[in-house]
Amino acid sequence: MFKKFIIAIVGFIIVVFSLGAVKVAQIKEMSSVSHVPPATAVTTIEASAVAWHPVIQAIGTLAPVEGVTLSADAEGTIVKIMVENGTAVKAGDPLIELDTSVEVAQLNAAEARAELAKVNIDRAKELLNSKTLAKSEFDTIEATSKQSLADVAALKAQINKKLVRAPFDGRVGIRLVNVGEYISKGRALMPLQNLNPIFANFNVPQRQLSDLTIGQKMSVTIDAYPTKVFEGTISAINPEVDPSTRNVFIQATLANPDELLRSGMFAEVQVELPVADARIVVPATSIAYASYGNSVFIVEKMKDPQGNEYLGVRQQLVKLGDTRGDLVAIETGVKPGEQVATSGVFQLRNSAHVQVNNIAQPSANPSPKPANT
Repeated sequence: MFKKFIIAIVGFIIVVFSLGAVKVAQIKEMSSVSHVPPATAVTTIEASAVAWHPVIQAIGTLAPVEGVTLSADAEGTIVKIMVENGTAVKAGDPLIELDTSVEVAQLNAAEARAELAKVNIDRAKELLNSKTLAKSEFDTIEATSKQSLADVAALKAQINKKLVRAPFDGRVGIRLVNVGEYISKGRALMPLQNLNPIFANFNVPQRQLSDLTIGQKMSVTIDAYPTKVFEGTISAINPEVDPSTRNVFIQATLANPDELLRSGMFAEVQVELPVADARIVVPATSIAYASYGNSVFIVEKMKDPQGNEYLGVRQQLVKLGDTRGDLVAIETGVKPGEQVATSGVFQLRNSAHVQVNNIAQPSANPSPKPANT
């Protein structure tokens, strides 16, 4: 009985050792397999120094160099409108005529009185020369003659006020009155604007005032014409700083021969400063933003602990400069020629394996325009 027990114990020990040997072999085999995580696909761009012209960006509004809403200088009934809506006119062109029948009749009477006064003054001069008319009587006749001429001039001026003329070259807008309508003095009639050239008005912070000069080049873009850039120059700088906003009012003048730009349009203004610094510029998608500091990932060859070479990334803290569209200038942290990861940066970590695939690159447009929806 004891011998059977010993044999059973020995058999059990042999089975245990056999199982242990098999498990050890399995562990060794598993440990020999590489546990390197799969490579992350990224896109890259080679860092290079480019001429990065600093710009002042602002939001502006277009305004006419000359623009008014014409109004009536006298009351009366409109008898004729001589221009169509949107017509180009020259200075002095008649636009709207009011009824002058009463004034014309009064003018005829005044001219008749003036003719009679002229005859009287000529006769009075002869009598005065012959000393048969007192000087006081001659003065009275002369004053009456001058008053008659003044009445004629006043009625002509009143009639002239009832013919509204264009004060300058420009384009009329949509009229606000109609033929047959009785209007009072000061009533708005129609807008008139000279659109070539045109002003772009905008504000800049007072700290940027020293960067601006009269005649400095600038440009505007309008969402109505997303592919066009309209060039102009700064024509006026307000001598006063707004005490509530600490901004300075700037006015620029732009040529507008085709009248594409219209008064009241919203404009994105860029004033290019003369100093051009060489900056490392990368797409904004390259930046990993963080509260402790912004960084980029440099793609380069690395070695693992076993000495095997692989393509990995090195996280590099950077100091950012200006942003322009999809691009960001890097002040420090990246050297020309280094390969910078431009996508998937939030999935990366220091020394991570990567695989470069540059078939599709992220947008890198300094002046991106969203598609109209």
